[in-house]
Amino acid sequence: MKSIFYLILFLLTYSAVRAQSIKIKEPVQFLALGDSYTIGQSVAVNERWPEQFFDELTRLSYSVAELKIIAQTGWRTDNLKNAINQQMPLNGYNLVSLLIGVNNQYQGGNIQTYAKEFEELLNQAIALAGYDRSHVFVLSIPDYAYTPFGNGNPNISIQIDQFNNINRTITENYNVKYIDITPISRNGLTMPALVASDGLHPSGLMYSLWVEEIIRHIERELSIDEFPDPNKSITFTLSDRQLTFSSISQASEIHIFNAAGVLVRKRNQPENSSATINLNDLAAGIYFVRIITESSQAFSWKIMLI
Repeated sequence: MKSIFYLILFLLTYSAVRAQSIKIKEPVQFLALGDSYTIGQSVAVNERWPEQFFDELTRLSYSVAELKIIAQTGWRTDNLKNAINQQMPLNGYNLVSLLIGVNNQYQGGNIQTYAKEFEELLNQAIALAGYDRSHVFVLSIPDYAYTPFGNGNPNISIQIDQFNNINRTITENYNVKYIDITPISRNGLTMPALVASDGLHPSGLMYSLWVEEIIRHIERELSIDEFPDPNKSITFTLSDRQLTFSSISQASEIHIFNAAGVLVRKRNQPENSSATINLNDLAAGIYFVRIITESSQAFSWKIMLI
């Protein structure tokens, strides 16, 4: 009866978690689309937010393969769309981000034109991610009113909100993850360290705060079969938060990740042995268990702790 309860609770909870997450498939091949905020105007290459995001994925034990940035200072939606088209074909990406619109606003662009071109770009981003919307995310436009250049001008903030209302509505209508980093940008005048030396663009520190916000919304997508060949499978039991595996015929690594993709357990297991892992210290929630054998066989399961 307890096993049935675990399964029902898992199914209900897991469906809710999936709807709110960016799926990360490994190895990560990340394409970042945007303007000065994505290319990192006035900061070092390693301080750009896509670079910091890639580094953070590595730190969290994700397998990363490629990072490509298509972005340039001053680009509007039409500039970005043209640049993407010029670089086609762009194949093999399993994670795509989109952040665009500040130059449409700054240059007095028509908001209806922005809506049309943003939707076209979002469709392109989905296509470039293999038509999997869970592998796409959109960042809101930062508010440069909160910089020495913007000097607290409320009209800038009003217009930025208008453009963000447009891109948020379109993004959510397409069931793509929208991450609102605008509130972070609005600390720029009270926290000068968040603004780059040019007095306009974000600093590496602000970009790191964006990355922290993005990481909160990611979920590891296992690229291996969730149900291994029964003739080769490794069975396990979960009882009273004790995870016990039957005899493991090959030397193996056991990894356990939480729903955010953070590695919470790692254990080397010798061949022809059994393993029991105490999970009492872990918070309630969904976890992913992965075993990789010395012959590169991979087994994975999802479990629910309550």
